[in-house]
Amino acid sequence: MSAPIDWLARYGIPEHRFVTLIQRALEEDAPLGDITTRVCIPPYLRAQGILRAKTAGVLAGVELFIRTLDIAGGNVRATFVLEDGTLLSPGQTVVILEGNAHGLLLGERLALNLVQRLSGIATCTRRIVDAVRPIPVRILDTRKTTPLWRWAEKYAVRVGGGHNHRMSLSDGVLIKDNHIALVGGIRAIAEHWQRVHPMIPLAQAEIEVRSIEELEEALHLGFRRFLLDNMRVEDVRRAVELARSVSEDTWLEVSGGIDVHNVRAYAETGVNAISIGALTHSAPALDMHFKLSPHSIQGP
Repeated sequence: MSAPIDWLARYGIPEHRFVTLIQRALEEDAPLGDITTRVCIPPYLRAQGILRAKTAGVLAGVELFIRTLDIAGGNVRATFVLEDGTLLSPGQTVVILEGNAHGLLLGERLALNLVQRLSGIATCTRRIVDAVRPIPVRILDTRKTTPLWRWAEKYAVRVGGGHNHRMSLSDGVLIKDNHIALVGGIRAIAEHWQRVHPMIPLAQAEIEVRSIEELEEALHLGFRRFLLDNMRVEDVRRAVELARSVSEDTWLEVSGGIDVHNVRAYAETGVNAISIGALTHSAPALDMHFKLSPHSIQGP
């Protein structure tokens, strides 16, 4: 695993940043090293490791799994890898690898945490995406992610068939309820915007509305992109009809309390997108196990 890991470009993170994050996580887990392994395992033992799925789901993060073990000192040689996006069955082998036993034992918990977490997110996302097929609606994630691991969790959403919303607060204007409350209402937001950015139309900003009345006000002021927050299905349907009667180009996103059981009802209202924070903040990890066996002992 000494070759450049160009695949990190798919995750949207530079290699040096990823390596630093893994090293810090290993320091958290073993600040003084793995004392159990040090007193029990010969330092030159090489081991074979097999990662298997214990439950059905969607695989995501297998390359992160291998690379984490490598950084931990495993000097890993992967002999077989399933690609991310594979539909896993219980007992299915994900990857077989060989490496230094000390490194594999040091990194196994962190590596497992990552691949199980990302596979859980991909699996949750796939269930939601499958629930709305073939309706042409985008399933979006949110910024409700684990600090510093957003890039990986949003990658897992893409593996599951979803789409990424903003990666950060720097990725576009989304006017939320707290913004509106702080300046005194939607009209006050519009007036401030037009004073500060008179050449940029309000139609380029997305604004959160929580009722038909707020939507009517925002439409009248010139907004054309809306986040319909915590609205009932019947209210969302009315909102879509109202907004499209003003402009066919109106873009509508809905969020709040949506899960696999009600997502299709919301999709059938005609909204463009459905954002679901639970894709990342509540997805259960996909159960896997990593079993080691002796491979060879090499002298110093």
